[in-house]
Amino acid sequence: MKKKNIIFYFSDQQRWDTVNDQVTPNLMKLAEEGVLFENNFTCQPVCGPARACLQSGLYATQVGCYWNGIPLPNGTPSLAHYFNEAGYQTAYIGKWHLASERLPGIGLHCEATAIPKDRLGEYQYFRGADVLEFTSHGYDGFIFDEDGNKLEFTGYRADCINDYATEYLDKRDKDKPFFMFISQLEPHHQNDRHCYEGYKPTVDDYKDYPIPDDLTFMKGDYEKSYPDYMSAINRLDYNVGRLVQKLKDEGIYDDTIIIYTSDHGSHFKTRNLEYKRACHDSATHTPLIIKGAEFVGGKRESRLTSLIDIPPTLMSLAGIDIPKQYMGIDLTKQVTGEAEPRKNVFIQISEATNSRAIRTDRFKYSVRDLTPCGYIHSKAKVYFEDYLYDLEKDPIEKHNLVKDKAYAKVREELKQQLIDEMMNAGESKPIIMPAYKARRI
Repeated sequence: MKKKNIIFYFSDQQRWDTVNDQVTPNLMKLAEEGVLFENNFTCQPVCGPARACLQSGLYATQVGCYWNGIPLPNGTPSLAHYFNEAGYQTAYIGKWHLASERLPGIGLHCEATAIPKDRLGEYQYFRGADVLEFTSHGYDGFIFDEDGNKLEFTGYRADCINDYATEYLDKRDKDKPFFMFISQLEPHHQNDRHCYEGYKPTVDDYKDYPIPDDLTFMKGDYEKSYPDYMSAINRLDYNVGRLVQKLKDEGIYDDTIIIYTSDHGSHFKTRNLEYKRACHDSATHTPLIIKGAEFVGGKRESRLTSLIDIPPTLMSLAGIDIPKQYMGIDLTKQVTGEAEPRKNVFIQISEATNSRAIRTDRFKYSVRDLTPCGYIHSKAKVYFEDYLYDLEKDPIEKHNLVKDKAYAKVREELKQQLIDEMMNAGESKPIIMPAYKARRI
């Protein structure tokens, strides 16, 4: 049987609740043909670590990329490694974020220069940059090819990155299947300008767009930022539509599986001083749509899923044996009923804090190391309870119950689940103490 082509379309910093008929009609069309996962969560709400989890199939502390600025270790088999071995053509388009070192003056730095071939994760075809926000803004910029040649582009960044993806469809060997990873930067904020940059012709269309309830009871920059944020997502959707049309024009749409998700969400400076690095759903709950193979019928799936489930699912869809070290669950077995639903999703949080969390159908439970900055430690022997939310009663995570005596038994049960997940991820069995100083929300 002919192998299916696979396209993984990856946005950056996109909340789960931004996918709907009004803003993302093309994604909703994919969902009508495939499966929309309503409860998908990242396993690490930071850009580089999330990408390391995807490429390695491991949790961030296992692969060693627990902060931004830690390269994918040499010898780590990436997704492309397995697809190449299986006879696929492999292509990577957009933001890589797995090549440069964090500390200034130490190691390799290619945030805004060409990435050495040995740090491209074995992808055969490359059109991108290590840190795309350093080589471009919302409009205009440059990227590099796999040989280090600089390629300048003019126009809205999401459009141009999508152009490189459609260009690959023309250049590929049409007698072989392909795996293409498209890593857009939108709707991520523009770091050096401290703002989101939407598609200018449509930003005003979202000036009165409703702000999600999980933001409005706290201070943040959502009132200023949300129109640009939603405009950028709408433009991503436009580009997904363009890519789908290209596949149809090439006559390969029905032979191509499409997966769409994001690395993490955005809490718009409500939970800490920036946009992510928090256990709350606003930072961890992301969209996931899969169209093709077993993922058909326009279903809405409510069971819990995780970003760490994507690597084994990709292997399964390509007919590749799932590597034994992979930590996630093959979602094809979930939708066909061959596997039990997840009990929880496990989340490692770094940089802003060194924290661990689990999210069940009903509860969110998080612990943290008391070290004031997560840049200092990636693991700890002792953690303190930090957050507990009853999501059935409080879906917007407004009331922290971590010291509520009525939830003592719940906390104990969740603590044991979290310890099990930490040990499953190769961490030492931690000591988890009662909250040292409960956070208010």
